[in-house]
Amino acid sequence: MSAPLRTAISRLDMFAGASPDDIDAVAALAVEQRFKDGEQLFSRGAPGEGMLIVLQGSIRLSIVSVDGRELILREAGPGDVIGEIAVLDGGRRTADATAVGPVVVGFIGQAPFTRLLSTRPAMQMLILQVLCARLRDTTDQLESIALYPLEARLARFLLWHVQRFGRTRPDGGRSAPLTISQSAIASFVGASRPKVNRLLASFEERGAIERRGAIVHCDVAALTRLAQAETAAGGGDGASQDAERG
Repeated sequence: MSAPLRTAISRLDMFAGASPDDIDAVAALAVEQRFKDGEQLFSRGAPGEGMLIVLQGSIRLSIVSVDGRELILREAGPGDVIGEIAVLDGGRRTADATAVGPVVVGFIGQAPFTRLLSTRPAMQMLILQVLCARLRDTTDQLESIALYPLEARLARFLLWHVQRFGRTRPDGGRSAPLTISQSAIASFVGASRPKVNRLLASFEERGAIERRGAIVHCDVAALTRLAQAETAAGGGDGASQDAERG
């Protein structure tokens, strides 16, 4: 096994608290795989043959409708795992997975992983807790898309992004790389790119964010106010309403 792969596995939430021996056993199952930019790792509906731990690059998980519209569910970067449900039940993939740039992953097959878990029951509860958290995250995302206006959805996305990928500044704000395109952000929040562009500019005018190249600086308190349900229910300001009308 490679040292980077073992390190990546040891840092996964689903193996938090696992013993070094458990980590070694999981890492021994992993096989390194490489994909080119734009290459599809798997498609929606395909058999779930295992899970993938991202070592380099990013993987976009999305659903494409019959009329060609794409809804991006998430982008997994180094240290993330995808297919963790499939590695347990071998069920069908629920989304398309596409490489964003060159990608290197560690692949762990469903059959050998299931056999390993049968001999290590303590690991089963760790994984169950993580899957429950994943379900809550999915519910929150669906709620944002279905129940909140665009302004609140975008604010909630930015808050999630800087909490997951950012760092806290001395002034209490958060900064994070924002290399994802506006088109991808638009797919995340269920809107068009022009609407997202207008709202990002509006957020900057109101001091909620500041963009410096590929880095976004966020005023967490200001973004939280924009993301609140009261703002959504009240209809927001003119910028938000204009963005919703397109």
